[in-house]
Amino acid sequence: MPTERSDFFKLGDHFATIVGDEVKVGDPAPEFTSVIPGWVKVNPLQESKGKVIILSAVPSLDTDVCDRETRRFNEEAAKLSDDIVIYTISCDFPMAQKRWCGAAGVDKVKVVSDVVEAEFGIKYGLLIKERRYLRRAVFIVGRDGKLTYVNYLPSLGQEPDYDEVIAEAKKALG
Repeated sequence: MPTERSDFFKLGDHFATIVGDEVKVGDPAPEFTSVIPGWVKVNPLQESKGKVIILSAVPSLDTDVCDRETRRFNEEAAKLSDDIVIYTISCDFPMAQKRWCGAAGVDKVKVVSDVVEAEFGIKYGLLIKERRYLRRAVFIVGRDGKLTYVNYLPSLGQEPDYDEVIAEAKKALG
């Protein structure tokens, strides 16, 4: 049974229950499966093995902050080496993600859904039990499959430091 913590992360004025334990730099990145349109299962870490992987966890692409974050990472992805892959993971339905990506012109970031089993959310300590969506966080997985960068954002409305994330990803290329 996954750990549940309800004493540190707030949704509005109340503490939320976060399911799963946080990961840290140096840990092997936990394997997980997600779904893409057609409900096809994918394993992002296996799919991009040997590359540097940025995992951007967002609550929903249909919110302003998540929209800005995913568009920004898409712009950054266009400038990066093919050895760096960026995934955005949310609990939105895969068909909604596909529709959003088409409307937003997002074509460099790989967008996958954690809606079915919330495996990513639980294994990375991100699942907000009361809402069944993810808290915002960014992880970088090195070529060796270990986490080289971990940033759990303190609130849903706070965006990551994009320049820091990209610099750390480039550093992880070795």
